[in-house]
Amino acid sequence: MARILLATLNAKYVHSSLALRYLRAAVEDAHDVTLLEFTIHDPVERILSALFEAVPDVVGLSCYIWNIEETGRLLPLIKKILPHTLIVLGGPEVSYDCEYFLERFPAADVIVTGEGEETLKELLDRCEQGDRSFAAVRGLYVRDESGRIYSTGKRGEVDLERLASPYTNERMDELRDRIVYFETSRGCPFSCQFCLSSIESGVRYFPLARVKEDLARLIGAGVRQIKFLDRTFNLRRDYAMEIFRFLIADPGRTTFHFEITGDILKPDIVRWLCDNVPAGLFRFEIGVQSTNDITNAIVKRRQDFSRLSHTVRMIAEAGNIMLHLDLIAGLPEEDYATFKQTFNDAYALRPDELQLGFLKLLRGTGLRTMADRFGYVFMDTAPYETLSNNIMPFRDVLRLKQLEDILEKYYNSGRFPHIMQYATDSLFNSPFDFFQAFGSYWHGQGWSRIGHQPLDLVRRLIQFLEREGKFDDVAGALLRADHLLREKVRPRSLWWNSPLSDGDRRRLFSELLRHRSLWDARMAEESIHGADKARRVIVDEIPVAAHRLLFPGIKPPVDGAVRLLYVFPADAGNPLVFSSAQFTSQPPAPGVDPA
Repeated sequence: MARILLATLNAKYVHSSLALRYLRAAVEDAHDVTLLEFTIHDPVERILSALFEAVPDVVGLSCYIWNIEETGRLLPLIKKILPHTLIVLGGPEVSYDCEYFLERFPAADVIVTGEGEETLKELLDRCEQGDRSFAAVRGLYVRDESGRIYSTGKRGEVDLERLASPYTNERMDELRDRIVYFETSRGCPFSCQFCLSSIESGVRYFPLARVKEDLARLIGAGVRQIKFLDRTFNLRRDYAMEIFRFLIADPGRTTFHFEITGDILKPDIVRWLCDNVPAGLFRFEIGVQSTNDITNAIVKRRQDFSRLSHTVRMIAEAGNIMLHLDLIAGLPEEDYATFKQTFNDAYALRPDELQLGFLKLLRGTGLRTMADRFGYVFMDTAPYETLSNNIMPFRDVLRLKQLEDILEKYYNSGRFPHIMQYATDSLFNSPFDFFQAFGSYWHGQGWSRIGHQPLDLVRRLIQFLEREGKFDDVAGALLRADHLLREKVRPRSLWWNSPLSDGDRRRLFSELLRHRSLWDARMAEESIHGADKARRVIVDEIPVAAHRLLFPGIKPPVDGAVRLLYVFPADAGNPLVFSSAQFTSQPPAPGVDPA
C-alpha cells in the first residue's frame, strides 16, 4: 500500500486545516494516510525532517495566499530528500493559473484544481496500481515525463451527501484547544469581483443531520472555537435557525464564529438572536467593504447599507453577540476622500472590531482581469496586495496603513473603549480624522519600528493629544479608567498625581462597605478590610462629563467632581469600579458598621 502524506503550513499553530481533513476522510479507506500540520514560522529543517521520516510515496500540499511563498521554497528541498516522491499541490491559490505554478515550481508534479476529494482519490488509486499516467483523471494539471504540462479537463461538483465527515471521534485529540473550521454549505449566491467565492455558481448544502452530528462531536471534545466558513451563513433562514437553536441548546465550552450578510438578516431573527443567544457565545463577521454605490456597482456587490446598519445597531444594542465589520481599501473608484466616508459610516455602527483590509487581486477573480482598466499596481507574489490604482496613489495607501495600525492598537484591541469614544465623538471632526492624525504622528515618531507595553500606549496617546491641544481633564479621566480596568492587580505606582488624601480614600471605602448591594460575587467583605485596603484600592477624581461616559445609567452630581473607587479582587480578576454617585442613589445596608 502506497504511503500518502497530506500536509500544509497554517498561519498559526492554533489554526487547523479543514481541507486536509476532508481529503484524508475521502481516501483513508483505501490508502495509508498521514496528516501533518506545520506553520509558516516553523524552521525548514523541522518540516523536512518530519516529511522525510514519513517516507511517503505521495506528498499532497494544500496551498493558500498565506503559505504559497513558504511552500514554494520547500518544494525543491522536498524533491532533493525524496526524489522519487510524487508531489501534488492543491488549494485555492494554485487552482487558477495552474500552468504558471507548475512552471514556477518545477519540483511539483501535479496540481489538483477545485474540490479535490474525488480527484485525489482517483489519482491515488492510479498510484496504488503503479500507474502515473493521469490523463483519465478529471480535475488535474500534470507535468509528464517529458516536462510537458497538460490539463485533464474540468471535474464536476462533488456530491456533498457522499462526502465522508472530516471530524471523527478517534481524531478529536488533534483539535484540542485549536480553532476548528466548519462548513454547512459550499458556494456563494453573490458575485463580488474581488472574491474567489464568486466563481462558484449557486450554493449547495450538507445534510442537516450530518452537520449536527459533526458539531455535537466537536463540542463534546471541547474544541476552543468553531469558525463557520459559509460565505453567507444566513442565506437559508430555516437552515440557519435550526443550527442556531442546536448550538444554543448545548454549546459546551465552545464559541462560534459566523459570516453573516447583514442586509438580509430579517428583524424577527435578529430579535430572536438578541433574546436567546448567551453573551459571548456567538461572533458575527459582517462584510461592509464599501458604502460607495459606484464602487459596489463596479464590483457587483449588492448591499443595502441602510438595512445592514439597522441590523448591526439592533445587535450592538443587545450586546450579547460580538460584532466584527470588514472594510476593503483600494476598491475601484473609491479614492482617499470617499474611503474616508466609508470608514466613518462603518465606525458609526460601533462594532466590537472594525477591520481595515487592503484589496488583494487574487488569481481567478474578476477584478484581477479588470486590473488594467483601473490602473492597478499590485504585488506580483502573494498576497497580491494593491499598491496603487488610478485614483489612489501609493502615498494614500501608506497613510491608510498608518491609520490601520492605530485602529488595531487602540480600537480593536478593546483596551481603550471610553477614550476612543470621547476622542472620535468630541475631540476630532470625525473618527477617520482621529485615527489618521494619530497614525501619521505615530509613524513620524518612529514608534512603528519598536514594541509597546500597555503603559507605553497610554503615554503615547497622551503625547499625541497634548500635541494636538486636546488632552483635557475628561480625556485624562477616561484614559485612566481604561488603563485601570484592564489591570489584574493594583499598579505599584500611578502615572498621574492624585489630589485625594488618605482620609478621602478611607471615607469612600467605608461608604462602599456600607452599600453592600453594589458588590458582586468577586468582592467578599473579608478580603477587603484592614491593611489590605491600601494594597487593593485606588481612588480617582473625575469630571462629571467623564462620569457620564463611564456610568451612563447613573445620575452624576449637578456640578463638581465625582470620585471613583477601583477595587482589585483577590481572585486576580479585573477590578470592580464604583462611583461615589452610587452611594447617594441607594440606601446603605442595615446594621453595617462603616468602620
